[in-house]
Amino acid sequence: MLNREPGPHSPAHAQPEPVGDLLLGARTEEREIDARTFRDTLGHYASGITVITGIDGQGPIGFTCQSFYSVSTAPPLISFSVMKTSTTYPRIQRAGAFAVNVLAYDQQNVSNQFAKSGTDKWAGIEWSKTGAGIPVLDNSLMWLDCQIWAEHDAGDHLIVLGKVNEMSPVDQRSNNPLLYYKGQYRHLNPDRVA
Repeated sequence: MLNREPGPHSPAHAQPEPVGDLLLGARTEEREIDARTFRDTLGHYASGITVITGIDGQGPIGFTCQSFYSVSTAPPLISFSVMKTSTTYPRIQRAGAFAVNVLAYDQQNVSNQFAKSGTDKWAGIEWSKTGAGIPVLDNSLMWLDCQIWAEHDAGDHLIVLGKVNEMSPVDQRSNNPLLYYKGQYRHLNPDRVA
């Protein structure tokens, strides 16, 4: 299901609300946002790194993905975003199922390998299969086996919602996650607590 229309609660349908002499939500002019500056600004938000994997008639497929989050617990839903120019996602889309693999701090090489296009992303990668046959990466912090629930158009990306059908054991691996912050890989400092 591909939703290309703004929803009833989207900014396109929102009306400015008067508060005293102010008109909250009103825009006086549209401002151009520079793409590089936008990316650099968003780089101040630390995130984990995942690899989205799937399988089709040609074999296992996958790509590195930084934009991943949980959506709902009832039903169990997650989401990730993928560039519309991706050559890997259409194969996963046709298969209708995928796995999210959350990488550990020592899997930077795995992240780099799945981020490259035009190479054998699976060379030297150890993996196994979920009950549904979806490839999952060995030594990841955790994985989720999902069925595509919905897709939404979002500028130069697609927002993909997945319904979780199976997941790794909670205590599969106790390492720290691989993080990405300000354009670089990072990891947690276990000796420092906020």
